[in-house]
Amino acid sequence: MLMNRHAEAPAEAIPDATRADVETLWRYHDMRHELRPCDVGIGLGSHDLGVAVIATRLFHEGLFPRIVFTGANAPTTVERFPRGEAVHYREYAIEQGVSAEAILVEPRATNTAQNLEYSRQLLTEHRIPVKSVLIMSRPYQQRRAYATCRLMWPEVDVVCASNPLELDDYVANIGDPRRVVDMLVGDTQRIEVYAERGFAIPQVIPDEVRTAFERLVAAGYTSRLI
Repeated sequence: MLMNRHAEAPAEAIPDATRADVETLWRYHDMRHELRPCDVGIGLGSHDLGVAVIATRLFHEGLFPRIVFTGANAPTTVERFPRGEAVHYREYAIEQGVSAEAILVEPRATNTAQNLEYSRQLLTEHRIPVKSVLIMSRPYQQRRAYATCRLMWPEVDVVCASNPLELDDYVANIGDPRRVVDMLVGDTQRIEVYAERGFAIPQVIPDEVRTAFERLVAAGYTSRLI
């Protein structure tokens, strides 16, 4: 269920000592793209049902005529989405009034590169021409999704979006503050590492972002580091 963006934040959801650094990373990963109509919407699978929430909302707003939900399972999602991330996203969208015929499901991908590669293959198989894509992901995955798409699918115009929750509302929705911070830290590291490994285009990392990342690593938010 979509939470009220203005709901009162839970007390001490994120420790005061780390809040400023967490907010710095949170802002960095938000691409702040101006949403515009695209040929297809692609919802990247994860533990966050908010991806399906925003995909459903933007479909009903007419921003794309077709949705691809992509994602298999990971250890962090198999309990919540036992039939697979993309399958559960599809079920949510249909419950919210999206026509089943408007949804394609890609159930094999286990990382962002595969999400995009397999979605592209699926669209080609269905002879759906694509010049623009609206990628929907977890908030802290936006920048990495953008950088990966620009490398793997350079001929398309790409726009990124997430369920528009404030940080505290997002943490309350996920229900695990430490997990959210660990994921933020891990995705920040991946921006640089994946570019170095040839998985994504390089992205500028401002000094304040790098400093915030280093402080959070020193504070022990390391479970999602490579």
